[in-house]
Amino acid sequence: MEKLREKKGFICDMDGVIYHGNILLPGVHEFVDWLYKNNKSFLFLTNSSERSPKELQQKLARMGLEVEESHFYTSALATANFLKNQSPGCSAYVIGAPGLLNALYEAGITINDVDPDYVVIGETRNYNYDSILQAVKLIEKGARLIGTNTDLTGPSEIGIIPACRALVSPIELTTGKSAYFVGKPNPLMMRTGLRLLGVHSEEAAIIGDRMDTDIIAGVESGLDTALVLSGVTRREDVSQYPYRPRLILNGVMDIPD
Repeated sequence: MEKLREKKGFICDMDGVIYHGNILLPGVHEFVDWLYKNNKSFLFLTNSSERSPKELQQKLARMGLEVEESHFYTSALATANFLKNQSPGCSAYVIGAPGLLNALYEAGITINDVDPDYVVIGETRNYNYDSILQAVKLIEKGARLIGTNTDLTGPSEIGIIPACRALVSPIELTTGKSAYFVGKPNPLMMRTGLRLLGVHSEEAAIIGDRMDTDIIAGVESGLDTALVLSGVTRREDVSQYPYRPRLILNGVMDIPD
């Protein structure tokens, strides 16, 4: 544990690590206080594409936790940055929440439901059969398929719910086209996270609740890895994977001295 506490930078997932839905998890206040008091660089790096950094900041504030907006980075921002670099001025048909739409707008990507360059899928509560049909039609016409992240499920206050990859799968199966996923564990998002932290990978740790996104991202990027059992992955699930976290914790409440 001391090796983890000595790290200069921390990349933390949010869903299942900091909160479930609108419920703050035990020990989060103490953990964030510890980060500030020990002058740690930290970044909440979330695969969720629903909210902007400002909205995430306000969500935590409503739960009584004050964190500056600069400490948030999302798969929506990573996706927008990827498309901007790959195809400046491109257009997209989007199935997603306002956080994703706003990120794309700010990156100069226009919304197009006739002949877009890309079909972009993120988490949303407005997913329906008509949107699937439209996505399939546009991909058959040549649009390329992008997913904001590879999460199949996510934790919430009501239990496990479908996430981005589950929403992308029917479109992949129907078209025979595989999506390119931008969020964790994609190295593009991890490199951006380390750059925002301002630390080298050897000086940083990732704290997450998922073996298939958070922990593998840390392993492949050279970060110290801590799995918390407050989200999706259970202790008995860990043995199913060919890689392991260095630490397994009950939650972030285990980290402060």
